[in-house]
Amino acid sequence: MGLYLRGSVWWMSFVDPNTGKQKRRSTETTDAKRAKRIFDKTKGQIAEGKWFEKLPGEDHTFQEMMERYMEEHSRPKKASSERDEASLKRLSPFFGSRLMAEITPQQINQYKNERRLAGASFSCINRELALMKHAFNLAWKEWEWVIDNPVLRVSMEKEPPSRDRWLTREEQKELLSVSPKWLRELILFAVETGLRRGEQLNLKWKNIDLNNKVLTVLGTKTGEKRSIPLTRQALEVLAVRKSLDEQKLQSDLVFTYPGAQMVNIYTLRTAFVTALEKVKMEDLHWHDLRHTFASRLAQAGVDPYTIQRLMGHKSFTTTQRYAHHYVESLRRGISALDMQRPEAV
Repeated sequence: MGLYLRGSVWWMSFVDPNTGKQKRRSTETTDAKRAKRIFDKTKGQIAEGKWFEKLPGEDHTFQEMMERYMEEHSRPKKASSERDEASLKRLSPFFGSRLMAEITPQQINQYKNERRLAGASFSCINRELALMKHAFNLAWKEWEWVIDNPVLRVSMEKEPPSRDRWLTREEQKELLSVSPKWLRELILFAVETGLRRGEQLNLKWKNIDLNNKVLTVLGTKTGEKRSIPLTRQALEVLAVRKSLDEQKLQSDLVFTYPGAQMVNIYTLRTAFVTALEKVKMEDLHWHDLRHTFASRLAQAGVDPYTIQRLMGHKSFTTTQRYAHHYVESLRRGISALDMQRPEAV
């Protein structure tokens, strides 16, 4: 233990009784006598077992943590920022002004109960807790604002089975027949490539190799690059878009709203809902077009590993939701056994 000068400020050196590691802390004073009093107080706290490392989280509020999280991690990922903003609007009134170090599993459980009473779905509550958990993990492991993550000690809600909705060929034909040309191209390309909405709307010509009939995309959720071979129908859509682009638009984006404008997600949503209403089609979301791509692959007997790579799933667990579609693939496996079996004597 000891005091020493660093520049004109006095610093103290001592051993952390909790970790056994050497600590160096500024006394934040240039006065030698005041620095010694601060040092003596610290030594007394250590001797009495009352000294604890003070972390920034003791002074930071939940809202300050979330502002940093949104700025550094959520908003740069445009595909998920909209969802995170919606979750934060629910979390902030309850946790906003609380100091991070004061947030406990009991308080988080109370929040869950209040959200249930308000009629929130289990999936919504889980998304909100997942956002909070991720932010606390960063504050704990990277920013060193807190010493643990209280959300880890709170159980998530048990959600009902995932939706299993995809377009039949007949539904697709009906939907395309009532859609304007720009929307029709987007729908068809979505079911032929399985791109996420953000990936498709931000797709640029430089990401497409027409000679080798493949597109390359950086996953908006996983951040990983993947290549998708293009089907005949996908190539036909691109041929129309390329011809139009060369004639009039000269846009870097593959898909644009009439007038070379980038397709706004709200414009897309309105046009899609309008088309659904025209054919009286219910319970279909834009994301279900991506599910249609994966379901058709599975129904055609494509193996799960290939589907995982084409979809850009980080976890194989996500791909397993399509397992019940693999009937034909399983049937071929059984047929292979029958072919190997010797004739009965």
